[in-house]
Amino acid sequence: MAGHVRLVVGRRLVSRSSRAGIALLLGCLLLLLAGCWPGSLVGPTGGGTDRLRIMVPNVPGGGYDVTARTAVSIAERSGIADDRIAVFNLAGDQGLVALNRLLDEAGNGRLAMMMGLGVVGATIATGSSLRVTDATPIARLLTEPEAVLVPVDSPYRDIADLISAWRADPGGVAIGGGSAVGGPDHLMTMQFARAVGIDPRQVDYATYDGGGALLPALLDDRIDVAVSSLVEYAEQVRSGQLRVLAVSGPDRVDGIQAPTLTEAGVDVVFSNWRGVLAPPGISDSDRAALVDLFHELEQTPEWHQALAENNWSGAFLAGDDFAEFLHTEDQRVRDTLAELGLG
Repeated sequence: MAGHVRLVVGRRLVSRSSRAGIALLLGCLLLLLAGCWPGSLVGPTGGGTDRLRIMVPNVPGGGYDVTARTAVSIAERSGIADDRIAVFNLAGDQGLVALNRLLDEAGNGRLAMMMGLGVVGATIATGSSLRVTDATPIARLLTEPEAVLVPVDSPYRDIADLISAWRADPGGVAIGGGSAVGGPDHLMTMQFARAVGIDPRQVDYATYDGGGALLPALLDDRIDVAVSSLVEYAEQVRSGQLRVLAVSGPDRVDGIQAPTLTEAGVDVVFSNWRGVLAPPGISDSDRAALVDLFHELEQTPEWHQALAENNWSGAFLAGDDFAEFLHTEDQRVRDTLAELGLG
């Protein structure tokens, strides 16, 4: 299985005095950021404010980011939130950097993290000691289908073309996803491969840190096919830059001219999900307040409109029920990877 990581570093020689000046400038800039910069851009290090902060574990533009900012916008506009809610991105290691931050802030009831199946998978596939089940479960918000996408000029005109080429040369089709091994894009790709008779271990799957990083790889032809959620590519699909070959849910997606995989003869139905965690050890009152916030959000007409517009399905599950779901998902991913020969 192939993964592709590129690192480009630029270097310029500067004088000692220039370096000192740069260091001074950077120091001032850091002080400015620490004291004055809006919380929606820079994540605080904990404590010191009553403002709720929601951490996004990947880069801007990804599914977690869109979900968090949509939820916050509706909560603020509808008056559910008493104060403005800060959203900030902390990308790295497929969500593990953010999860580590969350678990380190035990007792901080003013911090939450948007997450989902991708973070669960990352903890398992990397052998990390971090576990989503060690955090405080708040709520599952939604589910959504995955999509199989190609650039508009792709030789794969439909899903049958892709399957034919893939079967003929499993390692010759470069597929990218915005999640690591064990995440939704990876799991869907591997289940798709197995359903069409391809050994998952032969699949050329490249990992990108969220849909925001995956999109340029697809448009620049670094990969042939992307497997991801539709919300991250709605604009490119509407403008004709990308084509959807198939969707993985049980039903077609309104406004998308593409069959389900089952309609195309592929025995796969797959859905991703997203939810919210808080640090461990928060007070009962803080936990209840966070659950209430998202429960009230789930009941607003604006949220239901956002679900429809983004091809999401409401799947609210709170508190202890969500905790049980997280334990079940953790085990399901472990079992699936082992079954696919990838565990």
